[in-house]
Amino acid sequence: MTTNDQPRTAFQYLARAKANMSPQAWDYLMGGSETETSLNRNRRALDSFAFRPRVLRDVSEIDMSTSLFGHKLRIPVMLAPIGSIEDIVAEGATAPTRAAAAFGTIHMLSSVAHPGMEAVAKEVDHPKFFQLYIRGDADWVDDTVRQAVDCGYRAIAICVDRNFYGRRERDIAKAHTPTRRGRQANTVDYQAMLSWKDVDRIRGIVDVPLLLKGIATIEDAQLAVEHGVEGVYISNHGGRQLDHSQGSVSLVREISEAVGKQATIIVDGCILRGTDVVKALALGADAVAIGRLQGIALGADGEAAVVNVLEILETEMRSCMGLLGARSLAELGPQCLAAVEPLGDRTWLESAFPLLAEGYGGTDIADLSLALPGGE
Repeated sequence: MTTNDQPRTAFQYLARAKANMSPQAWDYLMGGSETETSLNRNRRALDSFAFRPRVLRDVSEIDMSTSLFGHKLRIPVMLAPIGSIEDIVAEGATAPTRAAAAFGTIHMLSSVAHPGMEAVAKEVDHPKFFQLYIRGDADWVDDTVRQAVDCGYRAIAICVDRNFYGRRERDIAKAHTPTRRGRQANTVDYQAMLSWKDVDRIRGIVDVPLLLKGIATIEDAQLAVEHGVEGVYISNHGGRQLDHSQGSVSLVREISEAVGKQATIIVDGCILRGTDVVKALALGADAVAIGRLQGIALGADGEAAVVNVLEILETEMRSCMGLLGARSLAELGPQCLAAVEPLGDRTWLESAFPLLAEGYGGTDIADLSLALPGGE
């Protein structure tokens, strides 16, 4: 429950997070690869849709709950996996998994996050998902997947957009190596060897839902379904892998229409407001995942801030749906949206939190050291 001493807007956490984090960790969280065009396109994809509100509907009661692979979610927002999360919050991945349980959603653990699969599984008795980076041969992968299932993880996601590590020039310029990268130096890049044959093998050894995280085309979404994958997770790694990619949300409708009900659709990519969640759902997503916003909250105040950010998103979603005339998630669809030209030449941060430019939230955009390239 949000209290009077907690921020009531998500952007109020930015200054606190930046003050708590090292400059290296801050840039790791907030930056993208190369020109950061993919990062900005993620936001512009959201800005490319306007709402079409319907009026004179009884919206006194609004149901925002859903289920994801049979697990109840208070709102259709899950916590995305974050590698090197211990660089953001000292206790690492135990903080978001507790926050997810406290609020009523799902945390997806990264396989390279501290303190690791077993410790996080024991932290709280609540459903969790596991995202795997390929760090060994087929035997290693199979053993890791089986171990995750044995630990109680209710779904397995394979990261498929990481066959090369994105050139994140904020890190390169500072000669900064995130903690998880340092632990994995001088190893064979098994991720680059990953193929559909591996997906088939993994699908055959687990009896929990299998997701592919990093899908960015209709073709690969359709192949995922053909290979028995239950979850298509649309993502460009927060704009941190291939530069000049399409914005993730811009892909949701065409991928959703292509796979129909054959797979659950999850999307991430600059989801920072409740209105962003509603747009993604109206385009056909079943749920969204938050990574950068989660990291900002963790850096600011750990578990409590993540819970509060989820509550803020819930409040914003309720207001948005009520003003749209939608009483449930089932009433959201393409009819709620119109394609528009994004406003002005704004960075992703200016687009999501314009009041930062006026000094709200205890800082302004210049203080956040994010002079990112603007429009395209």
